[in-house]
Amino acid sequence: MPDPFHMKENQHLEWKETWRDDFLRWICGFANAEGGVLHLGRNDNGLVVGLKDSAKLLEDIPNKVRDALGILVTVTAHEENSLPWLEIVVDSYPNPISYRGHYYQRSGSTLQELKGFALDRFLLRRHGRTWDSVPMPGVKMTNLSGGAIRRFRSLARAAGRIAPEDMRSSKATLVEKLQLTEGAYLKRAAVLLFHEDPEKFITGAFVKIGYFRSEADLAYHDTLQGDLFSLAARTIDLLQTKYLKAAITYQGIHRIERYPVPDAALREAILNALVHRDYAVPAPVQIRVYANRLAIWNPCTLPEGWTLKKLLGPHSSAPHNPAIAHVFFRSGEIETWGRGIQRILTACREAETPKPHFTLEPTGLWTEFPFAPSYLQAIDAAKPESRPESRPESRPESHLANLVASCLADGPLAKMEIARAVGHQTVSGELKKQILWLLAHHLIERTIPEKPNSRLQKYRLTVEGRALLETLHQTS
Repeated sequence: MPDPFHMKENQHLEWKETWRDDFLRWICGFANAEGGVLHLGRNDNGLVVGLKDSAKLLEDIPNKVRDALGILVTVTAHEENSLPWLEIVVDSYPNPISYRGHYYQRSGSTLQELKGFALDRFLLRRHGRTWDSVPMPGVKMTNLSGGAIRRFRSLARAAGRIAPEDMRSSKATLVEKLQLTEGAYLKRAAVLLFHEDPEKFITGAFVKIGYFRSEADLAYHDTLQGDLFSLAARTIDLLQTKYLKAAITYQGIHRIERYPVPDAALREAILNALVHRDYAVPAPVQIRVYANRLAIWNPCTLPEGWTLKKLLGPHSSAPHNPAIAHVFFRSGEIETWGRGIQRILTACREAETPKPHFTLEPTGLWTEFPFAPSYLQAIDAAKPESRPESRPESRPESHLANLVASCLADGPLAKMEIARAVGHQTVSGELKKQILWLLAHHLIERTIPEKPNSRLQKYRLTVEGRALLETLHQTS
């Protein structure tokens, strides 16, 4: 027999000195996990102390397990130093096993009762389903956003991952082709992907961004909602226009803007957080921006048997939300090779920025991007008033943004009309940036929001924009 001093209770091993019917919970926990072995007649130190009525228990326990749990176990009698003890071997079961209506699962060397979204996740997995593939009564095809569908069509057309005839099909046919229906019902994935306000149905389906002077000092924050495609785009845009400051350098007459997180890495991290998070958890994706780092948290659950080491290394694709991931792949926004983390690391390495840190907690995954010392030095050398923490939450960050807002006071204008109004001959990149900044902060809005790229598109002040203009005029 193994030396007990070299044995420890673990994921697959538990010791008990005696038998009580309550220990059927431990057998249930092993069956719902990776299987395991229960020793009866050992104390907490692993020493054999003997088991009373071991011969009777050898016959009774298999029957108790069968009657209470509906499974079979192997019970074997052993003897050590003339002291009897029993070994109960429990296999892992593919179907969920309950004890008196409760579900238990072995985790490490502890027994956990599954409740709430943890139980939902477990039952779905055991029945071969995923959270995003479950039908959602109460949401109809007509409730899906036409703008969100058009955004998908535009992305998918550019990616070339959908047949031309499918691209020309009706909204209902396209959604069915994307496997987002089950019978007469839309799946949860369809609501997240194409409903203009998924949070009405799925708690936590939004993004929170905050700028922190310290862990306890929140300077300002934003909450973003919407279908997943627009949510991803708006999150990236708001981070780069409001929360992250570009370090400015010059090569000859050329101005070079360098953000602390490479575009490709930031984009991949945001997409990973939105596509692969656990939507059964009623908490949003949270992004914390500090003076020296950016941290993204999302409530994620790794596939069974996975560790952080496996996640960070080469691995096959095993998306938590396969229906959502499939549609994002068709749009060209993500790949399906399990290379998301590697793409983030590669983008940071090529941009010569610090390697990001990944921390897996019981509640989710942190992805943290430290800012390079050279970037911090460049920011420190800039004027204090240009730093993110010194900007009021919703005030235009430049004179040009003020001009754009002011020229819209008399009515809507197209981009070229705005350019002429502020004294520009063309629509420059800087002007586009300021228009995007004003849009992100809801100070202006599009007159044709469902067609962002329409040639008839114009921009007008929002109620918030007019109020801010009045404040600026009063203080000027």
